[in-house]
Amino acid sequence: MNKTNYRFKDFKKLILNAIVICICVLNAFSQNQQEIRIANEYLSKGEKIKALAVFQELAKDPQNINSIHNTYLNLLLDGAKFKQAEDYIEKLIRRDDRISYRLDLGIIYLRSGDVAKADKYLKSQIKIQLEDVYKAKIISDYLASQNLIDYSVYSLQQARVVTKSPALFSLELANLYRLQGKREQMVSEYLDYVTQTPANSGYIKNLLQLLLTKPEELQSLEQILTQRVQQNQQSEVFIDLLIWTNLQQKNFYSAFIQARAYDKRFRKEQSKTLEIAQIALNNKDYTNADKAFTFVTKEFINTENFLPAQLGLIRTREAKVKKSYPVNKDSVRYLIAEYDKFCSRYPENNDSFEARLNQSLLKGYYLNQLDSTVIGITNLLSNSKISSQLRNQAKMELGDIYLLKEEPWEATLLYSQVEKSQRETPLGYEAKLRNAKLSYYKGNFKLAQEHLDILKQATTREIANDAMDLSIKIKENTSMDTIADAMKLFASAELDLIQNKTEQVFKKLEIIKKDFSGNSLLDDVYWLEANLRMKQGQFTETLQLLDKILKEFPEDILADDAYFLEADIYENQLKNKEKAMEFYREFLNKYPGSVYAAEARKRYRNLRGDFVEEKIIN
Repeated sequence: MNKTNYRFKDFKKLILNAIVICICVLNAFSQNQQEIRIANEYLSKGEKIKALAVFQELAKDPQNINSIHNTYLNLLLDGAKFKQAEDYIEKLIRRDDRISYRLDLGIIYLRSGDVAKADKYLKSQIKIQLEDVYKAKIISDYLASQNLIDYSVYSLQQARVVTKSPALFSLELANLYRLQGKREQMVSEYLDYVTQTPANSGYIKNLLQLLLTKPEELQSLEQILTQRVQQNQQSEVFIDLLIWTNLQQKNFYSAFIQARAYDKRFRKEQSKTLEIAQIALNNKDYTNADKAFTFVTKEFINTENFLPAQLGLIRTREAKVKKSYPVNKDSVRYLIAEYDKFCSRYPENNDSFEARLNQSLLKGYYLNQLDSTVIGITNLLSNSKISSQLRNQAKMELGDIYLLKEEPWEATLLYSQVEKSQRETPLGYEAKLRNAKLSYYKGNFKLAQEHLDILKQATTREIANDAMDLSIKIKENTSMDTIADAMKLFASAELDLIQNKTEQVFKKLEIIKKDFSGNSLLDDVYWLEANLRMKQGQFTETLQLLDKILKEFPEDILADDAYFLEADIYENQLKNKEKAMEFYREFLNKYPGSVYAAEARKRYRNLRGDFVEEKIIN
């Protein structure tokens, strides 16, 4: 037999031996996996003694350690078998000196009750690894996973000391402090983190918004940021966060002052003050919106910020006029003239198109020039240069004017056009809501309810809430014929109010109070009449009606609305500062969960003098 044959036979033997070994290994692995499953089944049934016996056998084979380690160790610790656990871990360390095994030994000392020994040991293990920052992070993560947050924090803190990097692991430490409930340290670390990575300020804002929910927590954040701004005059991120914090508290005055300082210091292309002005206007803080828009019109004359600021200033003053009861018609004429000047200066600008719409609506609602309003909006709609958004908004406003003109079919036609062209958008939902209200005004509650059922799922919270409120009102007041009759009369009174038929409104409300006394609609009757009398400047009568809501319907949905409106009347109409403060303070005690709570708190602090300019960094 030649050498080639011998070599071939040797090679065959090697292959066969390898196959046999693989089969044996696979069989052993399969058997071990079966044993692990059996042990886990015992454990799931609460048979810990049987499970422990199986795990002890499995632990003799090093190949099983990765699969059983955590479960086996916890089983030993839960059974107070600390010496056995210690022997097990020390054997693992001799075989494979992993840092996690060393930390497990410290955990055993802790669980056994030897806190001093555990503390000394764990800290020594942490310090041994500190030259490698990466290992310090691994240690911290492992200890945190074992719920040893104090030692997890210690590891990162010691890494800072050794590397002389005071801002190292800021985000990680912030998250650990959050778990410990140490809010001040948490906030400080988040701020250190955002200093290093300003691009992530949005992420930090979202975190802080979720974590800091109490007024005192936001006030504390404001104080911390104020100090940081003072210490870091050229830091954009801190002043931006301070502005954001003021906005969370609805403190628009402080936000304006800080935004003004930001604009002067950093002179960005987009004015921060303009952003604050628009937010203040949307939140009906007309005083500070006026200040902010005025600043932008003076400081940003030849920039893209100027026109929106100028239009915003007119819109703010328009809102202030509308909130002064009764509305002064001379002031309305002044606003119309201001809009006219604006449009004459910038006839083809997008802002001018919006100004034309506002101007037309003032004529219709406050000067009763309905035909002029229809002509103005129709001319606007014929302009091919206006945006699709403004075109659809103008159609809806024109629909409202037709409702004033007692032409409901023209109104619903326009609403339906917008609803069709703007499906699944906020504007489309708003059009559907107006159609629902129109059906409601006409007493067609079934059709109104069909629209409202769809709108309850609207993506816009405000529209969904409005739909829900009207839907509940209809359901609560149409269950019986007599109640339904009162509801039809009330709905027609609301339509009369829209159409400025004031005397008819009062007559219908009196009929409801007289002929349908004691029904569930009475609080809505008081509320509607209160708002009507307020617009006529009859504040004494308004307060009396609001008091009736609070006395007769203290648990009703309108109770907090009535209480807040009383405070608002004392503050803005009667100029009674002390009485307004008293009402806002009591409001916060009675209705801490109200949607008006943040606004009431801001107004109370403002009246108390918390936001005087001397306290603000400029």
